[in-house]
Amino acid sequence: MGNCLTVSSSSDVSKKRKALPIESLFKLPAPVPIWPPGEGFAGGAIDLGGGLEVCQISSFIKVWATFEGGPDNHGATFFEPSPVPEEFCMLGCYSQPNNKPLSGWVLAGKDNTNDPLSQGGALKKPIDYTLVWSSKSLKIKQDKVGYFWLPTPPDGYKAVGHVITNLPEKPSLDKIRCVRSDLTDSCEADTWIWGPDDKEANPNGFNVYSLQPNDREAGALAVSVGTFVAQNNDNNNNNNNNVGAAAAAAAAAAASSFLPLACLKNISSNLSSMPNLAQVDALVQSYSPWVYLHPDEQYLPSSVSWFFQNGALLYRQGEESKPVNIDPTGSNLPQGGSNDGAYWLDLPLDAKAKETVKKGDLQDSMTYMHIKPILGATFTDIAVWIFYPFNGPAKAKVEFINISLGKIGQHVGDWEHVTLRVSNFNGELMNVFFSEHSSGTWVKASELEFQNGGGNHVVCYASLHGHAFYPKPGLVLQGSGGIGIRNDTAKSKMVLDTGARYLVVAAEYLGSAVVEPPWLNYYRKWGPKIGYDLATEIKEIEKLLPGKLKSAFEKLVKSLPNEVLGEEGPTGPKMKKNWNGDEV
Repeated sequence: MGNCLTVSSSSDVSKKRKALPIESLFKLPAPVPIWPPGEGFAGGAIDLGGGLEVCQISSFIKVWATFEGGPDNHGATFFEPSPVPEEFCMLGCYSQPNNKPLSGWVLAGKDNTNDPLSQGGALKKPIDYTLVWSSKSLKIKQDKVGYFWLPTPPDGYKAVGHVITNLPEKPSLDKIRCVRSDLTDSCEADTWIWGPDDKEANPNGFNVYSLQPNDREAGALAVSVGTFVAQNNDNNNNNNNNVGAAAAAAAAAAASSFLPLACLKNISSNLSSMPNLAQVDALVQSYSPWVYLHPDEQYLPSSVSWFFQNGALLYRQGEESKPVNIDPTGSNLPQGGSNDGAYWLDLPLDAKAKETVKKGDLQDSMTYMHIKPILGATFTDIAVWIFYPFNGPAKAKVEFINISLGKIGQHVGDWEHVTLRVSNFNGELMNVFFSEHSSGTWVKASELEFQNGGGNHVVCYASLHGHAFYPKPGLVLQGSGGIGIRNDTAKSKMVLDTGARYLVVAAEYLGSAVVEPPWLNYYRKWGPKIGYDLATEIKEIEKLLPGKLKSAFEKLVKSLPNEVLGEEGPTGPKMKKNWNGDEV
């Protein structure tokens, strides 16, 4: 993440306290390699068009810190990017909670118009500042006093970040730049960084949130700046300057109807910063996850061709008695259309062959990569798709009782994925998304587990039978109050190196360089609808439960999505919402 820099403080508070996680600087376990040659990938700067060029800075100088409030009540630290390269200007400051190692970035901008001082320059100085909030009257542990300033942009320009100081005087107008309006896009509050409250954001108080573009579809032009927004809804604060609508709820749900800041836009739709196929291969070899299966896992992944070649069948509505074998590439599958129920796949009819296919073949497994631009082509998402012929039965934990759920959770065909997000400025891994049934979790690189002796390869854990991905081993309970579906993960000798055998199945920005396999454009179900009576299954299981737990268990099961209940097989990767958009 670069050589992140902090400046030690002379305050008495910092001398007495324990070291915080943010005071450790995250670096990937192994150096980032020299990438194969290409056009603009990992070139250090990206031209967004309209005379605006940006670079990514991950080294900082500390300006102000608080040691209370925010996530885990550890406080937060606020930084300026430093050093800023020659001819580039700061667009905003950076902040993150103190409970994580320092691992962030912000963009800096350069005006490449012929006359930056003209009305059409890409960047301009603010004409003034508004004090949003200060910590002067706040009785918490802090390093000096923090002052949050909102730049006042000239007409036709927008601010994309705040200035933080530890002095009451307004910052110099030369400190930051505002951006020409046509080079900006709308953004929204994302995750809670800090507020004086120690558990969650107070909608009626002062809060700091990270920012993200509203439009995060694949190929969308909006660009994240890496800055934050400070929102002051505290009417009792003596520095009250409400800069937006009151937050509607705590944390990420507190996005306002109006924000005083914008994000950037790649108005030229420039994709030259995206990796070519040789660079994609280098990225896969550098970061591809190692997936650990549970020691008790019976239902292993396989390649799609293995599934087809070992007897998977294609069924058509109205002709159920005449299923057909499937070509290894899926060339005889119906193409396009919609998930209309007219076709579905199923296991072989022969009982022995059926059991063989259900178990998969780890040695023959293959992973399937979808490469797409994200956040205005300043990042590349590598979605790593894994296919399992069968999803096993679920297990539940009902307080102190563990129960097998019989047919509940079983279905033919199971598509799971993990997504790597890589910076197009330098090729560094920034975040990883772990798909978990119908949702999932983004995890920063600084919080990941990496394969021992495996360089920068990420470790993933696939849950028992359900194959949901998690960044850490152990039990994740899908439910509440001690009642839920068990997602058990652990290391075993069964491990899948997703970069060992892979195929890039889609990279739309590369045009004809990538040929999509026919099975990818099969839009129907990869398994049949299971014919079991859910109410009957629940009643059988409830016989094992004490009376007071029966209704709670029934309510839990009925609230689960079909994907978890296993009532029908899933659609393929191209039918998922994240195919053309951001992850959940």
